[in-house]
Amino acid sequence: MVSAYIFIETDHGKAKSVREDIQKFSFVKRVHLVTGPYDLVAFVEALDLAALGDSITVKVQSIPGVVKSLTNIVVE
Repeated sequence: MVSAYIFIETDHGKAKSVREDIQKFSFVKRVHLVTGPYDLVAFVEALDLAALGDSITVKVQSIPGVVKSLTNIVVE
């Protein structure tokens, strides 16, 4: 199992709608609206690194309103 935190920047005014969309994915365990340079932080889990990469590039980055994302894999 691979876990990661995804920091997501959204278009102005789109953070709540992006949060609603991202919460629908089964690999997403928690999503928080946050302050700072990113608008959302999501905690995700996948079976392996390949599945995690596919989930991020195919699903998360295709959500309307997502500008960019930064993924930090949990190593401990």
